[in-house]
Amino acid sequence: MEWIRQRLDKIKEPFAPGKKYEKYAPAVNAIDTFLFTPNHTTQKGAHIRDAVDLKRTMITVVLALIPALIFGMWNAGYQHFTQLVDAGTIEAFTFWEAIGHGALKIVPMIVVSYAVGLGIEFAFAIFRGHEVNEGYLVTGLLIPMIMPIDFPLWMLALSVVFAVLVGKEAFGGTGMNILNPALTARAFAFFAYPTYMSGNQVWVSEASSVDAISGETILGSLAAGENASYSMMDMFYGFIPGSVAETSTLFILLGALLLILTKVGSWRIILSAFIGAAVMGLIFNALPSMGLTGNQLTNFPWYGHLIIGGLAFGIVFMATDPVSAAQTMKGKWIYGFLIGFLSVMIRVFNPAYPEGVMLGILLMNVFAPTIDHYVIQSNIKRRKKRIKSATTQVKTAV
Repeated sequence: MEWIRQRLDKIKEPFAPGKKYEKYAPAVNAIDTFLFTPNHTTQKGAHIRDAVDLKRTMITVVLALIPALIFGMWNAGYQHFTQLVDAGTIEAFTFWEAIGHGALKIVPMIVVSYAVGLGIEFAFAIFRGHEVNEGYLVTGLLIPMIMPIDFPLWMLALSVVFAVLVGKEAFGGTGMNILNPALTARAFAFFAYPTYMSGNQVWVSEASSVDAISGETILGSLAAGENASYSMMDMFYGFIPGSVAETSTLFILLGALLLILTKVGSWRIILSAFIGAAVMGLIFNALPSMGLTGNQLTNFPWYGHLIIGGLAFGIVFMATDPVSAAQTMKGKWIYGFLIGFLSVMIRVFNPAYPEGVMLGILLMNVFAPTIDHYVIQSNIKRRKKRIKSATTQVKTAV
């Protein structure tokens, strides 16, 4: 590593202050920061000093995503080859064939996401004259993980451009955005290219080009009035069609455990969001007992809502985004609960879009500052009453 350090220092010389290529220094410094621990310190007054900087935080999130990503690669191949086996097109397939097929689909998506997103980040850093932040390390991986397996690369690139420009840089860059950038990309893709983001031909690899393959998701089947053809354990482990990395609740919870143990993700948001989803599911399950006619989605067990679709993935990796989430302790409970509550509600009441976690999180991103505002005002009023009561007691005693 010392040799790399020396070579990089040599490369950085023309980019030093006062040198010919000074304005391009942010791009070179970003490579330095990625490879080595930054040697700069806080220039202004800091409220908290900690060894955990933005780089370590982002790397921790990336590590938490790896289990779901690797499983997603395998499951993409598994779903593809399983349906070919069922159709009699092939007789069998191996574990490595499944993961290889998935990798061939997913790795190019990750490369495009990072290339386009980081290219824009570098351009804005040079234009504005500030350093490149590490925030896109997570966003660049999240975006392909929440897309359909065969989503065209050029559409992915446009979604990334929209997310970075409109969802992030328009608000001032890392730490200033009010919406989760990855979900902003998915929302853009959903409304701009709906035929590539919904239906029964997008969730299993090559389903649209092979007649034997049908890629209907569980939520899609339930919305169509059909019964789920998978067991609860299959749903929990993730042996079902879906976006690249959203299917396995087991591996998502492993990532959640890492985020909670390292205090990178808020356990209050995660827990309250699952509680909110469970409460909404229980309300729908209770409709028949009140004499109201339900459907397959309302009758689906409340605990099933927690392990299908993108609910678990969205709650763990996007609702907990520290920038766009609520900041106060009580606000986090309210914010998380409403995300889970709204996600299941949108699933059931909007048959055209049988997944509500994206809209639920984006909606609560918008209201997070309002939640924090009223929580803070409530605390202020309570303390004013406490002071007034104490003052009255003192005057009475005198």
